[in-house]
Amino acid sequence: MTVIGVDDTDSRDRGMCTTYLAARIAERAAEVASVERLLLVRLNPAVEHKTRGNAALAVHTDADSETAFEIAREEVAAVAETDDPRTNPGLVVAPGTPEAVPESVAEFAEKAVRDLHEVEDAEQIVEDAGYRSAGWKMGRGKIGALAAVGAWRAFGEDGAVGGTKTGVGGADWTYECISYREPERVGTPREVDADSVFEAANAAYPAAWDTVDRETGELVCVPHTPGPILHGIRGDDPETVREVAEAIESEPVERRVLFVTNQGTDAHLRDGSLSEVEDGRAYCVTGTVAEEPENRRGGHVFFSLEEETEALRCAAFEPTKRFRDRVRDLRPGDRITACGEVADGTLKLEKFAVRELNSTELVTPDCPDCGRSMKSAGAGQGYRCRDCETSAPGKVEREVGRELEKGWYEVPPEARRHIAKPLIRGGFDAPIHPEK
Repeated sequence: MTVIGVDDTDSRDRGMCTTYLAARIAERAAEVASVERLLLVRLNPAVEHKTRGNAALAVHTDADSETAFEIAREEVAAVAETDDPRTNPGLVVAPGTPEAVPESVAEFAEKAVRDLHEVEDAEQIVEDAGYRSAGWKMGRGKIGALAAVGAWRAFGEDGAVGGTKTGVGGADWTYECISYREPERVGTPREVDADSVFEAANAAYPAAWDTVDRETGELVCVPHTPGPILHGIRGDDPETVREVAEAIESEPVERRVLFVTNQGTDAHLRDGSLSEVEDGRAYCVTGTVAEEPENRRGGHVFFSLEEETEALRCAAFEPTKRFRDRVRDLRPGDRITACGEVADGTLKLEKFAVRELNSTELVTPDCPDCGRSMKSAGAGQGYRCRDCETSAPGKVEREVGRELEKGWYEVPPEARRHIAKPLIRGGFDAPIHPEK
C-alpha cells in the first residue's frame, strides 16, 4: 500500500484544482494497481498562504511507492499552475497503509486542520519517516501533502478530530462527488441546467447539503472561478452524492470522481476562552454581547463579546447576506457561543448559538394614576408626574419582544466554508435554525 499526498497546485486567478490533479494521479495509478480511495482534506481555513479552499489531497493505492512517486511527480509537473507566484506545489509519497503512518505524521495532520505549520516542520518529519517528497518553487505544498498523508490515521476511520464542548466538530467523514469539464471547455461559461439541480437537490436533502441556496436561487455546487470542475455534490453518503451528480443536466462530463472528505464537519473549530484566541485559528467562544451590533460601511456588522475582563470583536461580513439580520437581532446582555476564524483580532462569524436572551429593557416609568410617562426629577432624584405628584425611584424593566430564539444560527449555503458544518447535519448541543 502507498499513500500519495499533494497540495498547492491550483491558482486563485488561473484556475486548475488539486482535486483534478489527484483524479489524474489516481487514474494513472489504476493502470498498474488498485486505488482504494481519494481523500480530500480541508486544512486550517485561516492560513495566510492558501490559494483558495486550502484543500490537500491523498490517493490510497496498491501501487509501489517508486511507481507512485514517478506518476505523481509527472502529473504535478504537467498541470500545476506554477506560473502563479502564490502557487508552490508539494508532493509526499509514503509506503505502507494509511493507518500505519507514524504518530508524528498523524499529529502533524491534526495540527494542520486547526493550527499553523512551517515548510521546515514538514521536511523534517518527511526525512525522519523516510518518505519521498518533491517541492516546486518554495515547496510550501509539502505541508498540505504531508497532512493529507497523515489524515486517515489522525482523524480515524470515522473522521473524528476531537470535537468541542459545544457539540461542534469531531464529525465523521463526508463525501463529495465532483464532475469535471472537458478540457476544451475550461475557461468558458459553464452550462448547467438550474432546474435539474434544484430538483435533484430537493429530492436528496438533507443527505446531500449545500447544493443550492433556496432563498437566493444560487447554484452553490457550481463554482464561479476558472477551473476544471463543473459541479461538486457534498453529502453524508457516497450513493446520494453520486445520484445527485448524475441527475444534473449539463454540458458533457469528462470524468466523475468520488472523494472522502472532512468537509461539512467543523473540524477546524476548537473550544477556547476570549483570553486564549489567536489570529490564524478558528474557535468556539462563549460570552455576553456587550453592545448593540453596529452596521458599517460595506454592509458589515460588528459587535463586541465580553467575558469578565476580556473582550473580542465579532463580525458578520457582507458575503454572509441574510445571516447579518440574525446578528443585528442580538442585544446587549445576550449570552452566545460564537464560532469562526480569528484574523486581526476579529472573529469572523460562521455560526452562533443563543444561550440566554436579554428580554427586558430599562425604561422611564409611567404614572400609575394617569398613565403618562413621568419626567426626571433631577440628577439622582428619580422620576415624578407633575400633574399627579406621584414619583418613582428610577427606571423600570419592561419586556421586549425578540425575533431570535435560543439555539444555533448559521450563514447561508452560498456563504458557507467547505469545512464548516451545516446545522442540518445535526449533533449540536441546542435547537437548530438551519439555512437551506
